[in-house]
Parts: sequence; C-alpha cells; structure tokens
Amino acid sequence: MKNYFDVKGKNAIVTGASSGLGRQFALCLAEQGANVAIAARRVERLEEVKKQIEAYGVKCVVCPCDVTDSSQIKAAVDKTIAEFGSIDILINNAAAGFSTPALECDDETWERTMKTNVDGVFYFCREVGRHMVERGYGKIVNIGSFHCMVTMNGVPRSGYSTAKGAVLMMSKALAAEWAKSGVTVNVLGPGYFESEMAAKVTNAAYDEGIKRGCPMGRRGKPGELNGAMLFLASDASSYVTGQLLLVDGGWTIV
Repeated sequence: MKNYFDVKGKNAIVTGASSGLGRQFALCLAEQGANVAIAARRVERLEEVKKQIEAYGVKCVVCPCDVTDSSQIKAAVDKTIAEFGSIDILINNAAAGFSTPALECDDETWERTMKTNVDGVFYFCREVGRHMVERGYGKIVNIGSFHCMVTMNGVPRSGYSTAKGAVLMMSKALAAEWAKSGVTVNVLGPGYFESEMAAKVTNAAYDEGIKRGCPMGRRGKPGELNGAMLFLASDASSYVTGQLLLVDGGWTIV
C-alpha cells in the first residue's frame, strides 16, 4: 500500500524547534523517517530535542539561529546542506506574539514582532528557496495562524494578526514565483494550540474567548497538527501551492 504522506529519507529543517509546535513538527518528521535540522536560539533546548530525534534512527543537526539575523539564517541553511547534502522540506515555524492594545504598543514590541514573524520567515524562504529552485524540488510550509484570516474579539491581536496576514500573502507570492521550479509554498494555519508562546499570553479572558469562539470549545491538542503538516510537507500535496490550510477547531466557520 502506498503511503502518500511518505517523507522517509527526506531532509528537513524546522525553525523554532526548541519547544512548542516546532519541536512537535521536528519529532513528527523524524518519526516518519526524515532527517531533521533544528534551528532556534536556545541551543541547550535544541540538544535535548536532538536526542529525541536521533532515537528514531535518523540524522539531526543543531543550528543555533536567531531568525531576525539573516546572516545566522544563511549559516543555518549552509550547515544543513553541508550535513545532509540537500534540503527537501522547510517548516518555517519560529514566531513571537504579544497581546498589547494597539494604543499601548511601543515601537520596540511592534518591530520585534515583525522581524520575527515576517522578516525571519522571508529570509528563511529566500535562503532555502534558492537551494530548492536550483534542485527543482522543495516543500515549504510556513506556519501561519487562523489569524491570517480573522482576529479575536476581546483580546488585542493587532501585531500578531498583521504579521500572520503578511505571511499568507508572502507565501502566495513566493508560490507563484517558484511554481514552475518544482517548489510549493503553503501556509499551515493553527487555531489556538497549547504551546509555550500561547502560555505567555493566556488569561481568563483569553480562555473564555476560546470556549466562546471555537465550535469545538477547546484548544488544539499535541499532535493534532501533524497530519496537516505532513500533507503539505510530502508529495501528497504535489499540486497544492499558495494555499492556507486551517486547523482551528472550526473557529473560522462561524
């Protein structure tokens, strides 16, 4: 029986892989037989994830990287290619968010959000995309959010929503540029999932908003994004590009 989601033997790089969704994506790819390069700022966390990845019998390379620094991104990509020989899959996951009312948001907070969520995503797409276009193959999955499409009533999301909306349009533009080069660029849009970043902005109003606004009435659980990620990262989605795949418990349907 053919496995349409097969990524065994593929080489992937996952950003923001030291914790949260990035760690989950990296472990999922490893479990399915892919070699995985993991990039993030917290090297000690990455070393822990590396041990878990290698337990699946695949290769792993640690790439210390601040995604707001394009030189560090280039170094991470070069290191991955040197170790693996190629990059087939990019899971562009690193992100930052805040829940500050717009009128109280200072320049530094805004700029940090844009540099991480928009600039960092583009820089990784550019560096990995250059390699993929030359090879004539590649699967880029940019991690967006259902905030690509909607915001949240009662919780300030101006910066995060702006950034994730930019990721969607960026991905569409890159998908159009690289479609004939064998490279697909898509966006995975999670709803509210349990993660380290989400924990930083969680409060009673936030939790109540999820219960009220999400038809399933809950956050996503660990592992509930893996199938969608594998679809976009594998050849199961060979004729899919420039699309947003929402995994949000039905939030955007009401």
